[in-house]
Amino acid sequence: MNIKGGCYCGAIRYEFEGDVTATFQCHCRECQYFTGGHASAAYVLPQDKFTFTKGSPARFCRSDLQEPIERLFCADCGTQLVAISPKRPSSFILKVGTTDDPENWTPQFALFTCDKQPYQTLPDSVPSFEKRPPPPSN
Repeated sequence: MNIKGGCYCGAIRYEFEGDVTATFQCHCRECQYFTGGHASAAYVLPQDKFTFTKGSPARFCRSDLQEPIERLFCADCGTQLVAISPKRPSSFILKVGTTDDPENWTPQFALFTCDKQPYQTLPDSVPSFEKRPPPPSN
């Protein structure tokens, strides 16, 4: 899959070429802060197939948490582009809204629905999990 995108102001652009690991919507409280109240729609992608083609993102990581998520964003317009979770250290969690073609995204599952707000919706066909989904069986 080829995914291109960037920040709101255009200072940062990126490109991904490869297989998407997963697609999901996350309803956790942390994502609600970063989206302004809604679930986060995301792709999980291998970092080694992802390239920033214009600009360099700023980074934010809370120092008061034991396993914080690192967030890469545009320092000019504030657009959050990707997150790096300690649970997926070699992956980028790419925010769908930053892609050039967000309509191509479909969630495989929803997670952290224990934090879902009454105004957030879940498609009936999408499996949902109170926390994280169980690991795939081999």
